[in-house]
Amino acid sequence: MEALSVFTSKSSTHFCLISTEMTNKEVGMEVQEQHNTIHWFRKGLRFHDNPSLLHALRTSRHVYPVYILDLDFMKDFKIRCGANQWRFMIQCLEDLDERLRKYGLRLFVVRGSAETFFREQFRRWNITQLTHDVETEHYHRFRDAAVRKIATDAGVEVVNYVAHTLYNIDKIIEYNGGTAPLTYRKFQKVLRDFGAPPQASEMATAEHFANCSLPPEDLHDEKYDMVTLEELGVKCENPFKFVGGETEGLRRVEKHLQNQGWITQFEKPKTAPTSLLPSTTGLSPYFSVGCLSVRYFYHRLNNIYAKAKDHSLPPVSLQGQLLWREFFYVAAAQTPNFVVMAGNPICLQIPWYENKEHLRRWRHAETGFPWIDAIMSQLQQEGWIHHLARHAVACFLTRGDLWISWEEGQKVFEELLLDADYSVNAGNWMWLSGSAFYHQYTRIFCPVRFGKRTDPNGTFIRAYLPVLKDFPAQYIYEPWKAPLKVQEAAGCIVGRDYPFPMVDHEIVSQQNLELMREIREQQRQITLLTLEGREDESSTSTDGGDSRKRKRPVHPANDDEIIKVVVTTAL
Repeated sequence: MEALSVFTSKSSTHFCLISTEMTNKEVGMEVQEQHNTIHWFRKGLRFHDNPSLLHALRTSRHVYPVYILDLDFMKDFKIRCGANQWRFMIQCLEDLDERLRKYGLRLFVVRGSAETFFREQFRRWNITQLTHDVETEHYHRFRDAAVRKIATDAGVEVVNYVAHTLYNIDKIIEYNGGTAPLTYRKFQKVLRDFGAPPQASEMATAEHFANCSLPPEDLHDEKYDMVTLEELGVKCENPFKFVGGETEGLRRVEKHLQNQGWITQFEKPKTAPTSLLPSTTGLSPYFSVGCLSVRYFYHRLNNIYAKAKDHSLPPVSLQGQLLWREFFYVAAAQTPNFVVMAGNPICLQIPWYENKEHLRRWRHAETGFPWIDAIMSQLQQEGWIHHLARHAVACFLTRGDLWISWEEGQKVFEELLLDADYSVNAGNWMWLSGSAFYHQYTRIFCPVRFGKRTDPNGTFIRAYLPVLKDFPAQYIYEPWKAPLKVQEAAGCIVGRDYPFPMVDHEIVSQQNLELMREIREQQRQITLLTLEGREDESSTSTDGGDSRKRKRPVHPANDDEIIKVVVTTAL
């Protein structure tokens, strides 16, 4: 286990690396010191596998658990958060606060700037130590550097541990010669040298909290009480299928792990995008905010795999999904401008269309394609959609139909998805738009046929687009083809109660394919950066010459043909 410790005094600062040989038990139970510590909760909103929290508990007399809500910081760095996300986050914080109070502590919810808070509270609470986990996003690292400077000036020791990722991603980049491995195959090769991820640290229990307390006046300070939706000016009346917090996250893990046959045979491409309940684990929101530890889940899976005669393997297995997450974290940490196209060295520079009305209709489930609109409606209502559903709407917005920039889709997902994640969200959008990582760009999702394969009766559409619920299955995916009498009987006239398709898919997909082919030929050096091996399906040579055979969009006859080559990490 590894931590970066910054020992500070009024005159100097010393950096040292705490031994990686320290056992989980030692992290939790070393000799008690007498620090006054602020433990800064960020993404590690949990008691299990939280080595920074354990360090605070084992070395301190007083521990102040803090969560900082800085709306100005979010605005400055354009961090989007929708109503469903706010509700989920507050549930996570409430669960954490409830658990802390059982051991005589509480969660201090700070409103405002982290820098201002620490500058004031280091002195007022007589703080000698600050603990927190390691963040990977550039904007958090900027803030962490500023806070570390404040700690140095105040003589406060800063200790942090890697816990939000499977590995120390900076070490992966260093081992790979200072660059991120930009293909999954290269990434796996590096990880083979690293071996299995570190084991998760133990759960913080009553024994760890036994010697820690808070002064009574601080324990009851109302200034730092829980934030509410009302305070944020947010109204969220949507039904929810995900309750935030570590308690619920662990309950879901245990429920899934009981079904060991399902765990060992899980192959993500074979899950159903039209299921009304998640056909995958539904754990990704809990990993995103750190209610669940990816290391904990990874090694629980390992224990099950070890007892099985055979099991699925990466990239389609459950462990494979965790490794995809890690892959994008590593790529984002080392790639400049990872979340935008301009200045992003691995991303194709594509002249996307700017069409605000088309973007609005896509976002608000008004495209006229029921399969696409039902997915976007589910996203608006619940904050989660199946990974293949994400593929479908992302392809439709970008290279498939509307030719609108992946950055616009990324913004919408960042705001609406409960599992929105800086690195994974951007990586997936570049992948699905054909801008990076994904090179079988001739495969285009049909907004009619793809959903129909797994849900021919349109149950999913009827659930999320009730305006179409009375259409017969024959027309549920293409209501504009229904005779007027059928539309009248269904109580929905296309063009009045539900829109006509906003584009002709067969025409625009062919046009977009030709555009993408030309762009890839012009920017071939960029495509090679994230290409597995040397095989590129962007063109086909004939007779060994330079002539190119153009390819039409591929609409596979079965699901397996298309879904084996696409990925997201929505567990």
